[in-house]
Amino acid sequence: MIPEYYEFQSSAKILSGAFALENIPVELDNLGCLRPLILSDQMLEKIGTLQVVLDALLSGGTEIGGIYTDIPADSSLEIVNRIGSYYKENNCDGIVAVGGGSVIDTAKGARMILSQHAVDIMEILGCESMKRGEQIPFVAIPTTSGTGSESTLVAVISNEARKLKMEFISYYLQPDAAVLDVRMTETLPPRMTASTGMDALCHAIEAYSCLQKNPLSDAYAISAVKMIGTYLEEAVANGKNKEARLAMANASMMAGAAFSNSMVGIVHAVGHALGGVCHIPHGDAMTVLLPYGMEYNLEKCRKEYGELLLYLAGDNLYSRTPAAERAEQLIREIRNMENRLHNACGLPLTLKELGVKTEDFLQAANTAVNDGAMIVNPRQAGVVDVLELLKQAY
Repeated sequence: MIPEYYEFQSSAKILSGAFALENIPVELDNLGCLRPLILSDQMLEKIGTLQVVLDALLSGGTEIGGIYTDIPADSSLEIVNRIGSYYKENNCDGIVAVGGGSVIDTAKGARMILSQHAVDIMEILGCESMKRGEQIPFVAIPTTSGTGSESTLVAVISNEARKLKMEFISYYLQPDAAVLDVRMTETLPPRMTASTGMDALCHAIEAYSCLQKNPLSDAYAISAVKMIGTYLEEAVANGKNKEARLAMANASMMAGAAFSNSMVGIVHAVGHALGGVCHIPHGDAMTVLLPYGMEYNLEKCRKEYGELLLYLAGDNLYSRTPAAERAEQLIREIRNMENRLHNACGLPLTLKELGVKTEDFLQAANTAVNDGAMIVNPRQAGVVDVLELLKQAY
């Protein structure tokens, strides 16, 4: 059904496939960027992934304005503010982000500060209230296939003092270009490949079933689910499989575009809360919570879940499953996939495995019900509901 009104934007130019990295200098030149600031993390610097990007930039004649790699797994307000100052001190005129969700979201935060001529990112609070501001060229190069941050209008940045993961939402957060190159993900370990892949699946499923879904977000979500169902386990089993790696990179990007324009739901609301309170990896939280969140929403999303069974599991299983049972079958298929990934690489299946403590449940539940993702969840949830979900997932 077409909503009475909706908005959709996916403005990043996609560079996908062979030698995508080598095309970045031309994109930067077209954007008027002569001295980009390169953002990454210390692990990518250590294992040589960052150097592959630097070589591509230098071979194309790009002058590096500065390199900043002191970005933790969960970026913070303080890091974002620090990078804003570093950018100015080094006379940079654009940003190239090389990394996972934390690095790319950090880049988005720094771009916000710079475009709005702010000093502290806390000056720019609000949802879709930020003006375009000064144009800061921005190229995102994801090194995982899960967050979809390279195509979203969302930045998740930690507020350490309040133990919160803050969401900044604006159409002006999307990069000018997103670069999908298998050289960036081929060394990603199997467990991380599985965790980030399940994050992308969660994005697509929640985007397809939340209250703000629309025909365009549906199209992106369906394509993402189909690719993940086909290629995730192969990418985990054989990280050198270029077809699987490129497919997962595209699936992550499309799932990001989908949820960026329709939002997510209870799985992400609870996952954000657990990340802020218990500091567990986001992809692992999504893996554990996804089937339980779907069961909570089942009666509201039976039609949507039933439809997605076709794309995740294929037409043979879909046709064999009675229409009234397809939603439950989708949840079973997700659990089966998670069990196979657990056996293949140790992907966690419970909150207990992740080190979550039951005494943190109440704080997490109180945080989750106030998360923005809960607003568009198909079924209203209160603290008691979230506590029950956490107990089930433990």
